[in-house]
Amino acid sequence: MRILAAAGDGDPARVYLADLATDGRERLVEFVESIQPPLPREEKWVLMVSTLLGCPVGCPMCDAGGSYHGRLSAAEIIRQIDYLVDSRYPGRSIPAAKFKIQLARLGEPAYNPAVLDVLRELPGRYDAPGLLPSLSTVAPRGCEAFFAELAALKKRLYTGGRFQLQFSIHTTDPTLRDKLIPAPKCDFAWIARYAEEWFTPGDRLITLNFALGADSPVEPSVLLEHFAPERFLIKLTPLNPTYRARSHGLRSYLSHNPAAEDDALPRRLREAGYRVIVSLGQSEEDLIGSNCGQFLQRHLKAREKLTDGYTRPVEHPTADLG
Repeated sequence: MRILAAAGDGDPARVYLADLATDGRERLVEFVESIQPPLPREEKWVLMVSTLLGCPVGCPMCDAGGSYHGRLSAAEIIRQIDYLVDSRYPGRSIPAAKFKIQLARLGEPAYNPAVLDVLRELPGRYDAPGLLPSLSTVAPRGCEAFFAELAALKKRLYTGGRFQLQFSIHTTDPTLRDKLIPAPKCDFAWIARYAEEWFTPGDRLITLNFALGADSPVEPSVLLEHFAPERFLIKLTPLNPTYRARSHGLRSYLSHNPAAEDDALPRRLREAGYRVIVSLGQSEEDLIGSNCGQFLQRHLKAREKLTDGYTRPVEHPTADLG
């Protein structure tokens, strides 16, 4: 793995761009380490790694989309984690009370069965009592076998709240959801049924994530039709200032203003019975380009041309999932 660029110092974030190529053809990935101020690294250390080369979903707010060049192997995903771990803890003994590995950087993880192999390997690879894998997904249709195995794997290796599952849905309006997530995906009823299969006593609540645009409705009544507050929590995040968000004229509902915690929408969701997290992030993350795909796009634009591999038409990698 060859590191092409890096930005930030890890406080709050450091983002890397790397080339995984072994045959001279570019295989570009991003990966990130971060902390969550005011918590020190010894309390919470977060790694975010890529699972695909680009992303076929093409969400209009995400710079990871717009091109797709294939899946990463389990070894290539692990290589990103090892690099970050070894840079801080060469002995691979991680003292963080919460050592969160997010399979949520470049790429929709449910499109890559190798993600399951990574999750099988993690517990024995690091001395990390605080290990907390996290998988964020848009629930793509055609990946039901992946999700069934994920639930079985979680019950076998990550009981007692040691796994975090997030569904990114962004709005309760189904027509707008199709525009914000322009790929075949499971409906709310499927997610609710899956939660029944997934959930066992002691599990973390399943997160429903909303990267909230200014014109994206979130209706508590619609959520309550499908998502029981006993199984789901709501996470509201700003719409990040990515290249694609700007090109599509998307504006964020939230800002980095702490007052957003007391906005009317979080209050209405809490009144409906949900636990609500308003995750504003740090403005420094926008400056260094640590939002998904942003650092890669910055690098490609600086080269003033895209490589052949990153201008190919998008294809959805579901046909060969079995």
